[in-house]
Amino acid sequence: MSNLSTILWSHIRTVQDFPKPGICFFDLTPLFMSNIEPLTDALIASIPVEKLEQVDSFVAVEARGFVLASLLAQRLGKGLLLVRKAGKLPPPVVGVGYSLEYGMDRLEMSANIQPQKIIIVDDVLATGGTLKAVKQLVNKCNHEILGASIFLDLPDLHNDLGLEVWSVLDDKSQPEQAVA
Repeated sequence: MSNLSTILWSHIRTVQDFPKPGICFFDLTPLFMSNIEPLTDALIASIPVEKLEQVDSFVAVEARGFVLASLLAQRLGKGLLLVRKAGKLPPPVVGVGYSLEYGMDRLEMSANIQPQKIIIVDDVLATGGTLKAVKQLVNKCNHEILGASIFLDLPDLHNDLGLEVWSVLDDKSQPEQAVA
């Protein structure tokens, strides 16, 4: 495990049986409360340089994806597009319904944004339900998806998602003491 990986994991709290029994929740709050420079550096380093050169905007998935995508957009001088839960954006919006590992939800995005080359940004990739919904939503808005930047990938929980996925950490890199 790299030194950076160890530093990042030391700021992640793992909570068993939250928000429902059988679910393992990765709390990034301590990470967001620490020096975010290593986090920003790690996110940028995980994305291929040619994709960073092509991207117009980062698509931030509510809610923790907002933090991560904002770090990328600010550091790289790129745009930020928000994917929100239903009813949080003014019309016109485009929306899709999807299944979570613990229920159903709906995501929306502003419909009046010119097509752009984008990278989807989210915190954790588990079953892939949210990422598939965001991909469908972004395609409905005619944006070109370059790939997805994920902070923590749980690859045993999902299959091929039909797009490039770059991650900073995966569950195999988690030290034993990080589990609460």
